[in-house]
Amino acid sequence: MPEIIDIHAHIFPGRIAEKAVSSIGKYYGIKMSHKGTVEDLLESGSRINVSKYVVHSSATVVEQVRAINDYIAEVQSAHPEFVGFATLHPGLGNVAAEVDRIIGLGLRGIKLHPEFQRFSIDDDDMMPIYEAVEGRLPVLMHMGDENADSSSPVRLSRVLDRFPGLVVIAAHFGGYRMWDLSCEYLIGRNVYLDTSSTLAFISPEQATDMIRKHGADKVLFGSDYPMWDHREELERFMALDLTEEERKAVLYGNAEKLLLGRY
Repeated sequence: MPEIIDIHAHIFPGRIAEKAVSSIGKYYGIKMSHKGTVEDLLESGSRINVSKYVVHSSATVVEQVRAINDYIAEVQSAHPEFVGFATLHPGLGNVAAEVDRIIGLGLRGIKLHPEFQRFSIDDDDMMPIYEAVEGRLPVLMHMGDENADSSSPVRLSRVLDRFPGLVVIAAHFGGYRMWDLSCEYLIGRNVYLDTSSTLAFISPEQATDMIRKHGADKVLFGSDYPMWDHREELERFMALDLTEEERKAVLYGNAEKLLLGRY
């Protein structure tokens, strides 16, 4: 079984995990596969030989930012398998100070979710965040929504134009349920795509075509735990008509380079 880095995993403290997972399931109208706890994530990922997990949680209000970042830092410290991505919020006053603190905590990136955090990617309020992290931390951005365009690939393309040094991982092949727009505005650009919450919805042929056109060196494997099961997501990925070299790059090699800062 190949070595794997899961670039996209949500975790929550045990006392709120059940409520948080339920809320996500209701928003997307899906049955969640797992519990959203540290222990359950490790159990699920161990079935497919995941060696590292990028873990994160989004602050839905500005008051949650510091507490969530402290929590992610704590679980990263306790579990060498974890690489923590922090949260930020457009309502945060001194973004630069929190970014300095995030780096001091040893966290390795930022996760943003436009719909849950109620901003659009290219809002003016988001510019200080991009300025503060450009060249310092990669940003994992939730992309795409059936009911809103706040995380549209069109909006991300504008940000990429303005911040050429910003390292972005565009989740869900660049746009959940917006894959045509992702092909038009993101494929071939200097942005990473992750495979999460996509392989169950598009054909293996379309996924393979998108990877080839974008470049397998800029695609990362992600489970979107606890939404989907690790084993099923790996089965979907392995069904793609990729070379062994391309598979290794997506499953492990690209993420290893990114997380070591060689981007």
